[in-house]
Amino acid sequence: MTPAAACSSRGLRPQRLRSQRPGLMSDSSFTTLDATTMDTATAYRLLVGAVVPRPVAWITTRGKNGVVNAAPFSSYNYVAHSPPMVAVNIGSREGQLKDTARNIMETGEFVVNVATFEGMELMHGSAADYLPEESEAEALGIDLIPSERVVPPRVAISPIQMECRLEQAITLGRGLNTLYIGEVLVFHLSSSVYDGRHVDSVKMRPIARLGGPLYAELGEVHHRPQLQKPPK
Repeated sequence: MTPAAACSSRGLRPQRLRSQRPGLMSDSSFTTLDATTMDTATAYRLLVGAVVPRPVAWITTRGKNGVVNAAPFSSYNYVAHSPPMVAVNIGSREGQLKDTARNIMETGEFVVNVATFEGMELMHGSAADYLPEESEAEALGIDLIPSERVVPPRVAISPIQMECRLEQAITLGRGLNTLYIGEVLVFHLSSSVYDGRHVDSVKMRPIARLGGPLYAELGEVHHRPQLQKPPK
């Protein structure tokens, strides 16, 4: 006899199961904002506070003038695995391309260096405004390593570096943001975090971006079995 039938036989009203039909909660505890009429500054502040934690791509480029640029960007992730591709969103500043974006568009090359706790201070310092003819690497004493397939060098303190070739640049929204998608041509993986098959994310101590002036480390790591097979 089913639970509903048992209740009916006793003249009782069957109980609704939560898993079958979740109830609607009151939204009185939420603040609801219309994003379609929102100004840019407010939208940015909400997004960087809500979309967390965000990995940091510490990107190195070389301009046509030969100057090496190094700058961090947290609107970043991988977007394809066959071939491997990463994407970074770089906003314009007062209608002008940032040095990193300009260099990527002019040369079609860049290197994504994984930002970690060890290099956090240098990475954070490279976010300051520098003139196009100034190199953050020189100003901050960031050690660089020559790349193999692209002209921009790699950041030595980063345990993982990815040499990338620009695949496409997509202008988004009102034109203030451009998504730069790069194909990874070469992975450089330090033996301190790579065993020949897997990257040890815990040993790597990656730095994530939060809202405002905040960064974060991994914190407590929770293990769950994989429910889907990795791609082949």
